[in-house]
Amino acid sequence: MLDFRILTFLEVCRQMNFTKAAKKLNITQPAVSQHIKWLEREYRIRLFEMEGKKLQLTPEGDLFRNAAMTFHHDEMYLKRSIQEMKQEKRKINFGATLTIGDFILSKAVAEYIKQNPDTEVSVKIANTEELLRQLDGGQIDFAMVEGYFEKREYDYRIYSREAYTAVCGNSYLFKKEPDVLEDLLGEPLITREPGSGTREILEKSLEGRNLNVQDFKIRHEISSLHMIKRLVSENCGITFLYEAAVREELENGTLRKLKLRDFSVVHDFTFVWRRHSIFSQDYLDIFNSLHKDDMYTI
Repeated sequence: MLDFRILTFLEVCRQMNFTKAAKKLNITQPAVSQHIKWLEREYRIRLFEMEGKKLQLTPEGDLFRNAAMTFHHDEMYLKRSIQEMKQEKRKINFGATLTIGDFILSKAVAEYIKQNPDTEVSVKIANTEELLRQLDGGQIDFAMVEGYFEKREYDYRIYSREAYTAVCGNSYLFKKEPDVLEDLLGEPLITREPGSGTREILEKSLEGRNLNVQDFKIRHEISSLHMIKRLVSENCGITFLYEAAVREELENGTLRKLKLRDFSVVHDFTFVWRRHSIFSQDYLDIFNSLHKDDMYTI
């Protein structure tokens, strides 16, 4: 069982404030301080330091946090696995970003369910930021993400590499057909919300050209990929999406790809789990089961 003082430490890391952590844990602030001091004595390190009035993790504290989060995740997975063993059933509980869940994983999950009829599958759809938060908190076992993540905190395998492109409605009218990315700044942009992997890829691509989303004349934020595609097909603006998400529309002519000289982006869809987990082989076995089917890749 994970030491209760480590759970206190993890709450302080989430709140970066001893008083707020104490309130969340329903204990006193002196008790929080005692738990942290005990861990510092036990491991002979300093976990936190003050930078001005702001609490910060020390480098050793950050290393300890990463390990503690994995310990906590593994303990939750172990408890659930023991209960499943008693009930003679198995469950996999993971998350996927919207593009991956709707356009990449469906076939593989269907095959997995057919081949493992006694295994219950739970898939949570959310943006990359939320999935990593759930992974860190032990709510899911692993995640399939398209956004960026700290590689020092997670082990991972690349599931597929996908082309990312600009698209518009088939009959969308430009004053002048765009040749480079900057030619699109005068057009209405329809994009996902901040925190989504699809949005983050666009932001990183723009940043490399000294641009940002705010440089577009008009911006519409939509959390639904299906609505984004519908709006673009109705000539309400242009968007940037993975080709996997618009393959059907490109093939039937509802949407068309914008061929820009300076925009050629390929990004990884990645299978991630907590770094150094003792259950890494379990996750790799599931990865191999899902990945063996033919997938759309560039």
